[in-house]
Amino acid sequence: MTMTLRPAAARGHANHGWLDTRHTFSFAHYYDPAHMGFRSLRVINDDVVGPGAGFPTHGHSDMEILTYVVSGALEHRDSTGARAVLKRGGIQQMSAGSGIRHSEFNASRTDDLRLLQIWILPERDGLAPGHREAVVSDAEKRNVLKLIAAPEGGDVLPIHQDARIYASVLEDGRAVSHTVAPGRGVWVQMVQGVLDANGTRLAEGDGLAVEAPGTLTLTAEGGAEFLLFDLG
Repeated sequence: MTMTLRPAAARGHANHGWLDTRHTFSFAHYYDPAHMGFRSLRVINDDVVGPGAGFPTHGHSDMEILTYVVSGALEHRDSTGARAVLKRGGIQQMSAGSGIRHSEFNASRTDDLRLLQIWILPERDGLAPGHREAVVSDAEKRNVLKLIAAPEGGDVLPIHQDARIYASVLEDGRAVSHTVAPGRGVWVQMVQGVLDANGTRLAEGDGLAVEAPGTLTLTAEGGAEFLLFDLG
């Protein structure tokens, strides 16, 4: 099993006053040809948005966009007519497809909003635009790998790509394992806390690329929250 650490401190960083953002992969004015994504995973932005601030209406196409709310409240509106306010545990999936316009704002006038925005390349261009949302509590993620998005949809958010996304909140000393199947790759993105991943230490903001078959065991050191992407 081959594992490559992407340290949090090595990520792209921009502070716009109202937005403090860190880019795991190349995005906007941050360009690093060695970090353009991992398989179909193209963007992981760790954003802290100030009170009342946000992203005015703008457009996207041909991208699967997921937003994972860590803290605060996110107000979403888009051209499909969808409107929502999501708090911790809230996850939204938006298929930009043939074209969608949306806005994302901090719904609070007093507290910061922290979120992870994730872009995944779709299986094909020109899909019908769409929006879904879900709430997955900490209890549902505690000490398990909780599936939150997959191609089959159903009880989880649908995603138009051969990708399965899991979330976990591990208590101190607890562990979960994931089998990396032949031909697939796994990306682990730390949200907060500390993990041991087969002997590699991961802290807040770190990423880990895993390739080649084998078993990946993730053990919390003092507690940890993370996302795991299993990609074709």
